[in-house]
Amino acid sequence: MPRYCFEDLTPGFRLDFGPLEVSRDDIVAFAREFDPQGFHIDEAEAETSFVGGLIASGWHTCALGMRLVADGFILQSSSMGSPGIEAVRWLRPVRPGDALSMRMSVTESRPSGSKPDRGFVRVLLEIVNGAGQPVMTQDFWAMFGRRGTPPLPPRPRPPEEPAPTDLPEGEALPSGYLEDMPLDRTFDLGAHHFTRDDILRFARAFDPQPFHVDEAAAAETHFGGLCASGWHTAAAWMKRMVAGRDRGRALALQRGEPVVEGGPSPGFRDLQWLKPVYAGDTIRYDVTLTEARPSRTRPGWGVVSHTATGTNQRGETAFRFAGVWLAPSRAINYKS
Repeated sequence: MPRYCFEDLTPGFRLDFGPLEVSRDDIVAFAREFDPQGFHIDEAEAETSFVGGLIASGWHTCALGMRLVADGFILQSSSMGSPGIEAVRWLRPVRPGDALSMRMSVTESRPSGSKPDRGFVRVLLEIVNGAGQPVMTQDFWAMFGRRGTPPLPPRPRPPEEPAPTDLPEGEALPSGYLEDMPLDRTFDLGAHHFTRDDILRFARAFDPQPFHVDEAAAAETHFGGLCASGWHTAAAWMKRMVAGRDRGRALALQRGEPVVEGGPSPGFRDLQWLKPVYAGDTIRYDVTLTEARPSRTRPGWGVVSHTATGTNQRGETAFRFAGVWLAPSRAINYKS
């Protein structure tokens, strides 16, 4: 019997977790797989970059937050997963040796209007480093089973499909100044195939809920089968995004054009996990640049806004969100 069910999670409910220490090797290992930008994997390059030293990928910080809340709360609860994230703010970089602690607070709750076995709970996560400095906030909704209410039957799990023999690589993303960003154009980032072993490995490290780590247990849940952590789905998008940027840099060098390095992202909003990503699924990702404007707080830099989606092999949108990243401004750099 879970310790925490929907009925227990009323506004004002609060728990504290941690600390969880983050090592250099942790940062580099995650980034090499999902976010291999220089300031995440190379100390020398990071020292001369915008951030001034090696830092964790923001998606790694999200995954570490998931691990904290899983160990301290989720694995003792009737969790049924999350439909998505209202907003994440990366407030300060996570660096090697940081010890992360978290406060979890329930801000809203409501029963499901269509499924009597569950309710929705809005949660605020606040993560600080060992110095007490905030590094991330996360505002999201999660589903929890109701105490004493029989669960609805599992949904039919789509048949597993064979791994594709040729995954499309995707297009090159622009490598340039803020003023050069091509707006209102969608870039195909290519596809990522989710294997059973990859799903288990990621979930065991960051999100060990039964429907991510136990095939027999997953088959009895509302998902009907083993599925990827939502953070795994998001991290795979970032992997394809970095690959697109690398292709753009390579093309710029071939043409003799300057290669302009961008900066990190301050966060994202409106992330939705719309369909489970099952073992054997292939998700094709994209990104659409929607706005490029000067930063109000960082002279010489601008903010590039985008939307992103992931579509499975059945043509269903499985994942989408709206994000931003920092790009240098040509106007300021020419003046200097």
